[in-house]
Amino acid sequence: MTDVFAVSISARAVLNLHSLNNEGGEGNQTQTRMVDVFTKDNEGKLRQVSVNAISGDMFKHIQAAHLHRIAVDQGLILCEACRKFDANRMSADPTFRDWIKTKPTQVEVIDRLIGSCAVDDLEGNLITEGGLSAPRKSVGEFGWIVGIPDANTTDEYFHVKYAPDRREKPTDKDAREGNLGQAIFHRPASSGEYAMVCHFDTARIGYNDIRQGYVIEPAERDSHYKALLESVLYTFLEPGGAMRNTQLPHIMDFTGAVTVSTRIVPAPALSPLAEGYREDLAQTAQALNQLHGENSVVVMPFESMAQFTDIMRELIQTTTPYSLKVG
Repeated sequence: MTDVFAVSISARAVLNLHSLNNEGGEGNQTQTRMVDVFTKDNEGKLRQVSVNAISGDMFKHIQAAHLHRIAVDQGLILCEACRKFDANRMSADPTFRDWIKTKPTQVEVIDRLIGSCAVDDLEGNLITEGGLSAPRKSVGEFGWIVGIPDANTTDEYFHVKYAPDRREKPTDKDAREGNLGQAIFHRPASSGEYAMVCHFDTARIGYNDIRQGYVIEPAERDSHYKALLESVLYTFLEPGGAMRNTQLPHIMDFTGAVTVSTRIVPAPALSPLAEGYREDLAQTAQALNQLHGENSVVVMPFESMAQFTDIMRELIQTTTPYSLKVG
C-alpha cells in the first residue's frame, strides 16, 4: 500500500443544458449565476470575461451528500445530526450540546468532532456554542466550476405549466392560496466546457491540528480515506444541483489529471482555465521529484470519465492516508 499525503484534481468537462447553480429568481425569471474571470487573448494579454459558473459550495454539498450515504451504508461512526444529514453537523447533536456545557477546551472539542463522526472529521465544522471558537478545517477544498471563455453559453427558455382545461381560470382566491392555472416562467440552460479544481489533505484525516496528533486509529483513518475518495468520484459522476428533475446535465468529454503526493509535498493543482495546464502539471511534478525523490508526486492524466473512474478505483484499493509524525 502506498501512503498518500494529498490528492488534487484538475479537470475540464463539457456540461450541456444544465442549470445546477442559480442566483435566484425575479418574478417568473430564474437568474443564472455568472462570474468574471481573466484569461489571455491570442497576444497573451489579460482580458476580463463574464462566464457561467457553479459555486464550489454547491460541489462541496454534492460531495458531502455522497459521503453521507457511503458512511451510513458502510457503518462509519456518525453523530446523530450527521446521520440525519443535518447541515449543522455535530452542532445540532443533542448529546454534544449537553456535553459542551461542561466547558471543554478547544482540543477536547476537536478530539470529539473527529473521534465520534466521520462527516465532521472530513467535511469540517466550527463550534461557537458556549463562547468557544473551535475550528475543524475541512479535509477537502473545492474551487468554482467556471465556464471556459468563448466555450460557454447560457440561453433562456420559455415554459408554461400544463393545465388540462385551459378554459378554467383560477379565481383571485385560488391564485393567493394555491398554485393553479397555467403559470408562465422562463428558465436558463447553460452549455459549454467548464474548468474544475479540488484538493484533499488526506494526511489530515483524523488529525487534530491544535494538539498536532491523531485522534483515531489507522484502520478507522483508512475507512474515512476510502469513503472520501469514493464520494469525490461520485461527485463528478453525478453532480447534484438545481433543476435536475427536468434539466439533468449532459456530461461529456471529461478530461484532466489527478495528482498524488506520497511525501510531505503539495499535490499540485493548476487551473484548467489555462491551455496546457496538464503539461505544466507534469513539469511541476518532475521538478518536485528532483527535489524530494522519485514518485514524490505522481500525475495521472485521464481522457474520459471511465479513465478517471479507474484512477480513483486504483487509489481506493491500493493506497492509504499518509501518517504525519507526531510528538
